[in-house]
Amino acid sequence: MIKLLARGSTNGRAPGRPCHDLSMAPQRTKQPQPVSVYLERGAHRTFALAVDWPGWARSARDDEAALEALAEYLPRYETALRAAGQQGPATGPDGPRFTVVERVAGNATTDFGAPGVVPALDTGQWPADVAERQAALVAACWARVDVVAANAPAQLRKGPRGGGRDRDAVVEHVLNAELAYARKIGVKVAAPKDDEAVREYRRRLLAALRDPAVAPAPSERAKGWPVAYAARRIGWHALDHAWEIEDRSDLPG
Repeated sequence: MIKLLARGSTNGRAPGRPCHDLSMAPQRTKQPQPVSVYLERGAHRTFALAVDWPGWARSARDDEAALEALAEYLPRYETALRAAGQQGPATGPDGPRFTVVERVAGNATTDFGAPGVVPALDTGQWPADVAERQAALVAACWARVDVVAANAPAQLRKGPRGGGRDRDAVVEHVLNAELAYARKIGVKVAAPKDDEAVREYRRRLLAALRDPAVAPAPSERAKGWPVAYAARRIGWHALDHAWEIEDRSDLPG
């Protein structure tokens, strides 16, 4: 059973105020702070997304199952962070505790299998120190994709119906999606042709994530993203496919 605190609470903040809390610094304590999450509810699928931890997001059929999946994937998330010199959220001996700070109505994207709605908590600007930390976590998610892909076979095990991309196609899909995500915060680049171009693209995107002033202009909000949401979406997509490659090539998570 997931330890869920203050179900439906806004954790003491006004609606729409960013919930990026540096008091949740990744330190192991006897009484750690609960992890702030928000739930995106579609007609058939719910996503649980950790507010302050880009990449840590899972989905399932309903709220409780999504939170259970989120807790289940914490060790894999921590593995990705540790490999990049980062630490995961503080937890107690019984695992993470969650506080739901917002619920948003999902859409067709949610039910298709991707988070697709910007929560109200992302409408403000980041402090500079929070922006730096979030960018570092996104970089850790990228590093995990790179390591997993480098150690995976070219051909991945097919799904029960014979479908699924092979390794290089998964990596290409992750990059192509990120190019579209980057445009949501004003980073426009051509598709990278080599590893150095990928590194340069990532440097530019991380620079945008580190800038707390980056936000879509009022006329662009319908198609732009706040940087907080962009970081979370980019991190989720990278790790979701890194874990897919692991699972379909029997690599240790």
